[in-house]
Amino acid sequence: MPIPTLPSALFAMNPVHLPELFPPHLMTRLRELVRIDPGHVIQDFTDPTAALALSETEVLITGWGCPHIGAEVLDAAPRLRTVLHAAGSVRSMVGEAFWDRGITISSAVQANALPVAEYTLAAILFAGKDAFRFRERFRAERVYPAVGEYAGIGNLGRRVGVIGASRVGRRVLELLRPFDFEVLLHDPHLDDAEAARLGAVPMPLEELLSGSHVVSVHAPDILETYRLLNRERLALIPDGGVLINTSRGALIDPDALTEELVSGRISAVLDVTEPEPLPAASPLHGLPNVFVTPHIAGSLGNELARLGGTVVAELERLTAGSAPAHAVLRADLAISA
Repeated sequence: MPIPTLPSALFAMNPVHLPELFPPHLMTRLRELVRIDPGHVIQDFTDPTAALALSETEVLITGWGCPHIGAEVLDAAPRLRTVLHAAGSVRSMVGEAFWDRGITISSAVQANALPVAEYTLAAILFAGKDAFRFRERFRAERVYPAVGEYAGIGNLGRRVGVIGASRVGRRVLELLRPFDFEVLLHDPHLDDAEAARLGAVPMPLEELLSGSHVVSVHAPDILETYRLLNRERLALIPDGGVLINTSRGALIDPDALTEELVSGRISAVLDVTEPEPLPAASPLHGLPNVFVTPHIAGSLGNELARLGGTVVAELERLTAGSAPAHAVLRADLAISA
């Protein structure tokens, strides 16, 4: 009986990510499932060396830095039947032509949601203790605040408003369960019963903003959410409230946010901004009530192996004749990042 030939696969991404996405144990398993050359990573589909590889490729393994997979690329890859994305959103990577070819596409977006949710939980807990402001003050003054200055500080009974029951949003809701928070949720695509199952009180956006001590943004970056938090809605956040954004900067009016933060009325933890990166001259860099990080909430360092592991697990399912666990459908892009 002839030995079945392994499917031919090709990497398409920025090669700098490859060693962390697929450390030795994962690369070994990957090569047991497909024929792939770890030394051949495509960054430009128009490169002459890509043409022959594409003509043979049945499985395309993509990641950050993958070029757009347009009609010409698909024409050059007639055997392509599966794309496995070792990262989050595929929105900018594939266009309309892709969906007409009947190619299966899977994403590691679920795995990438985990560290974002962990970052968010840490930010919520630190915000409740006003840790960012006290750290700045202690660094400058080197003395403890007076006891009376701790009034109102703490996480007991604090109301946390979550905007968006996305994959990250749902994981945040799950992580919040062991704590003594009152959790509010706004998501126009979710019914009340599902919100309750997630452990949150559903409510309209304006009520959530005005009733929350901490507001955390997890809605997708789509046309309907552009400037979701405009000047009027930001003004609804109570004095002393904290806004956390690990989604996309486009969801918040940057001028209105800057004005609110410069005034000192509210505080913010921002892992994403608009523009991104935040300009060096932005006043937000020097404000004691603003904690800005350089888009680090998503998978970094050793967390990337979780994304590679998702690709390997998807290949194992496909090899066994099962459907992928994290397939992306055309309709998904209307309401997801």
